[in-house]
Amino acid sequence: MKNTLLAFLILFGFITKTAAQSLYTPNVLQEIKITFYQANWDFLLDSLKNLNNGGFLMAPSVEINGQLFDSVGIKYKGNSSYSTNNGKNPMHIELDYLLPNQNYQGIKDLKLSNSFADPTFIREPLSYEILRQYTDAPLANHAKLWINGVYWGLYGNVESINKRFVRNHFKTDGNNPFFKCNPADFDGPGTGGNYADLVYSSADSSFYYNKYDIQSDHGWQELLFLMDTLNNHPNHVRTLLDVDRAIWMLAFNVLLVNLDSYSGAYGQNYYLYHDRNNRWLPISWDLNMSFGGFPLLNIGSGGALSVAQMKQLDPLIQSGNSNRPLIKQLLANPTYKRMYLAHMRTMLQENFLNGSYKNKALELQSVIDAAVQADTKKFFSYTSFLNNINQSVTGGFGTVPGLVDLMDARSAFLQSNSNFTAIPPSIANIQATLGSVVEVTATIQNALTVLLAWRTDSADVFQKNTMFDDGQHADGAANDGVYGGAFPQDDARMQYYIYAENANAGVFSPERAEHEFYIANPFIPNAGDVVINEFLADNAVGAVDEAGEPEDWLELYNNTISPITLTGLYLSDDPTDRNKWAFPAGVSIPGKGYLMVWLDDDASQGPFHANFKLNAAGEHIMLSDGGSNVIDALSFGAQQPDISYGRYPNGTGSFTTMPTTFNAINSLTINTLEQHAENLIQVFPNPVADVLTIQSKEALQEIRILNMLGQLVALVPPSGNTAVRVPVHTLNNGLYILEIAGQKVRIAVQH
Repeated sequence: MKNTLLAFLILFGFITKTAAQSLYTPNVLQEIKITFYQANWDFLLDSLKNLNNGGFLMAPSVEINGQLFDSVGIKYKGNSSYSTNNGKNPMHIELDYLLPNQNYQGIKDLKLSNSFADPTFIREPLSYEILRQYTDAPLANHAKLWINGVYWGLYGNVESINKRFVRNHFKTDGNNPFFKCNPADFDGPGTGGNYADLVYSSADSSFYYNKYDIQSDHGWQELLFLMDTLNNHPNHVRTLLDVDRAIWMLAFNVLLVNLDSYSGAYGQNYYLYHDRNNRWLPISWDLNMSFGGFPLLNIGSGGALSVAQMKQLDPLIQSGNSNRPLIKQLLANPTYKRMYLAHMRTMLQENFLNGSYKNKALELQSVIDAAVQADTKKFFSYTSFLNNINQSVTGGFGTVPGLVDLMDARSAFLQSNSNFTAIPPSIANIQATLGSVVEVTATIQNALTVLLAWRTDSADVFQKNTMFDDGQHADGAANDGVYGGAFPQDDARMQYYIYAENANAGVFSPERAEHEFYIANPFIPNAGDVVINEFLADNAVGAVDEAGEPEDWLELYNNTISPITLTGLYLSDDPTDRNKWAFPAGVSIPGKGYLMVWLDDDASQGPFHANFKLNAAGEHIMLSDGGSNVIDALSFGAQQPDISYGRYPNGTGSFTTMPTTFNAINSLTINTLEQHAENLIQVFPNPVADVLTIQSKEALQEIRILNMLGQLVALVPPSGNTAVRVPVHTLNNGLYILEIAGQKVRIAVQH
């Protein structure tokens, strides 16, 4: 009989599409190319900058990692980092300047810094990477910049703190009160005493217009209420401020000698966002002079700090300064002070006492080494770039400390400081028993007070109960060192942590609380029961979602024969933000079955659309309970268009590149379908140009050919033969779905 056609799958390496990469993924060097109409564009940008930090200059085109944008706004930004005499100035790029909604992966604004005071080029991305372990903070990396075809140098590339950022991190629409806490004058930070220091001086909001830059349509009264409470009624500030975020920020500033911040001379470089709980959330910003790059602690205090003074900076610095009420009032509370020191101790132990920051610094520099060497406009020599990791160099605001010289000495100083020699309580053997209430017990030594904190969701406020060792709280015998406490089980994924303190020190469990926490989950799958089975990070012409869009996707597989509930589990692409996307309540994955999730950052399209995208340049995927229990996780490198990364053998094997097998058994060649009643079917070659061969141990049944929208495009009736050859020259290049004996496979036609 005459064989009709069949054809499919993917154009693997033949499709010309630049692999999409996240603009801010650490360790990935970006490329940005700006084209101006005017030859005197630098003069024009200077002129606009000096008109009260004025408007944008339109660039006819900007190219980001190969993607071209029209009519983009460009302007110079910065205070101390900007000068008309600079070879390169920091820039603000606004993609939707003239064309509404023009964006790169949802990003409309780019902020590029010039490393004017950082010989290493990596102070900012390294600082943010450390900080993101403990609180929500921007991503950061580097970008090579060309202007009118000329390489202009290497820039820092930092994720903006804007409505998009707060929507992604705080479960909000982004329309609440929102302030950038930097002086609004542009003659330099804090000119005329206009510091964003949270000092309450007047009930008239206009008094503060030059101190804080409002980013929302309203919010002045809420900000004044916070300042009034902080300064005059500090015992009530916890109802208006996320105190834990605040003390993480303050502890970070002092540990890393980040003085171009609220903790330094100008009380600036942070944001405040008002969340759905009517609390202000502080967010750190502008870390390019962390690690001692900015030496001013206080105005009129006798000049800059020396490197020796930075090494021995008091961990409680500014705690007596009325012009820094956020520090003074919080540290005046004995429990907040012990929590602050516990957070600083955690950061010290996890990043500096083990030396991990040194390896990370060198890794970051290795990514940008060639770009730095080629940068003729950099502010320091290439030798200084290499040397400042270990030793001080001259420039910036004077002496720029070597990272290792500063932090190794600082770590030794803090270890011997009386605030860190005090012995905190120990917390071990944490157990949670589920029921109408969650009963938590833990073995705790050397404690006077133990608190059990709990909440339903990450956007909620932690409530706190006292834990007891009295024999009356499911804690065993009285005074046996086992403490007990309880909270209502209002949800299947209750979040909790424990804090214990004595008269001298405190400790959290987990130590990164409140940013990390435990999950009181009724069921956690065993390792290997549910696995990340396959994903596609660069979908060009493959499977499409409900909206007909070829989005990235992830496939889970249940290795057991019984259904497994996924309620209370999360997917994330960020190991520091494990509860990024929650599976819908009540969802389960069938025994030996699959579950597909679209990774397109578009929850409006359905319940199985996660709130993040994958980076085809490489990143991390994690399946967890949102807390300390990781069910499956992997890190991956650069991906190819329409080539998936999956386990082989299916469900149990190691990860490898493979043709996509969306919602089906993984195969390295797609030549072999799943065995069905001992009938092994092979399809080859794949990709195919002219004729596709299908072979089977038994007579072939009906073969259906569908396009990627699920529409039937061809039907091959039963042939009675065990092999057929199908011409495919009439098919367009692209993907199709082949259905044989209840099984599905994809194949590509490429003429």
